[in-house]
Amino acid sequence: MNEMAEMWDKLEEECGLFGVSNMNEDETAYCIYAGLYTLQHRGQESCGIVVNQNREVKFIKEKGQVREVFTEMLLSQLTGSMGIGHVRAGTTGTSSNINAQPLVTRYKQGPLAIAHNGNLSNESLLREELGDEGVFFQTSTDSEIILHMIMRERRHLKDGGSIEEAVSAAMGKLRGAYSVLLMNGSKMLAFRDPAGMRPLCIGKVGDAWCVSSESCALDIVGAKFVRDVEPGEIVIFDMEGGITSIRDHCGGKSSLCVFEYIYTARTDSIIDGQSVYDARQNAGRILAQAYPVDADVVIGVPDSGLDAARGYALESGIPLGRGLIINRYIGRTFIIPGQKNREAAVRIKINAMRAEVEGKRVVVVDDSIVRGTTVENQVALLREAGALEVHFRISSPPFLWPCYFGTDVPDREMLIAANHSLEEIRQMTGADTLGYLPLDRVKDIAPNATCGLCEACFTNSYPVPLT
Repeated sequence: MNEMAEMWDKLEEECGLFGVSNMNEDETAYCIYAGLYTLQHRGQESCGIVVNQNREVKFIKEKGQVREVFTEMLLSQLTGSMGIGHVRAGTTGTSSNINAQPLVTRYKQGPLAIAHNGNLSNESLLREELGDEGVFFQTSTDSEIILHMIMRERRHLKDGGSIEEAVSAAMGKLRGAYSVLLMNGSKMLAFRDPAGMRPLCIGKVGDAWCVSSESCALDIVGAKFVRDVEPGEIVIFDMEGGITSIRDHCGGKSSLCVFEYIYTARTDSIIDGQSVYDARQNAGRILAQAYPVDADVVIGVPDSGLDAARGYALESGIPLGRGLIINRYIGRTFIIPGQKNREAAVRIKINAMRAEVEGKRVVVVDDSIVRGTTVENQVALLREAGALEVHFRISSPPFLWPCYFGTDVPDREMLIAANHSLEEIRQMTGADTLGYLPLDRVKDIAPNATCGLCEACFTNSYPVPLT
């Protein structure tokens, strides 16, 4: 393993969207910038902003994080009353500038820009179908497929129809996870797949509308949360501040990715009516009920394990401590050459606090185990720091199946739980005991959620057909 991202055995995040409509032309890009900065945890590979000024679009997009790509000078050039932005994690397509979003194109009806979070499960079939019709692809992302499908459906409409009619027609043929911001010369559209697998919400600041993957970004720009975009809904924002909705694809069974609550979303977000912070604490409480143990301190693995650790401590009565320290200044491309330097690389990323764990029986709460190498390293660090016992608790069930909808759960041969028993995993990681969130308690972590939950990576029961 040469790259830090490989040694730091974690899921890749998803993507983040932020858009505004009917805002002061000089403020639009800065508002989107602040929103994307807040959503940076959802993707660090690339980012971009597109603005609409007098029915023409201007854009800047590049590999890198928001603070690296955008400067004061660049933002000042992006003037317009409407715009959309994107941070990318890159779950499909190669890592290159051409795949950075929003994607921008021109067709008969004018400019069109798209920002997409999720993965299509029928991507290969649609790519082949469009290719047979002579469509030329400039990127390797399935987001471009959505764009071409919308343009194709609009060509088929009588007199060209409207962009929202074309989106509705395309949604009837798309399969998988997609929350999307789409902008042409006169409108911004926000739409969500019928299962609602990826989040999207609406806020308002003054006379301007904002759309975001998470409510925390609305808070940062001073927007008041209005509501979530419903699964299957298309929301249309015009240049004058008007808002309308199409619900042709609403009403089916909803399946929000459960990892929004467990891992992906920021802890101060509220998604589909459920506080992420409360959901993670609930997971910790359930773990304490299902896997009690005599211990002296509970610690969480930063960051998404911290709230679950608090829940475990509250339920068990064991004091909550801070036993693992993460280095927040490591980039994802940090490279350590040579096998013998791997241990040093792990310590650069995370280290144990001896003052907290020495001579103690420690409960460690984390959000997931993918390949198992992270847990093994953390157990070793804690024992070297003097921990007498290390009891690992995981706030999700075991990963047994891959995800095809935008969360980077790899193939089964890469998943430790798909190939080893609980006891074998415990032995391999070196933990004294190991416990996962019980599968039958998953829904209990989000009792206030207005959407159902996708648990396919635990159960092999996918919310839409795989093609």
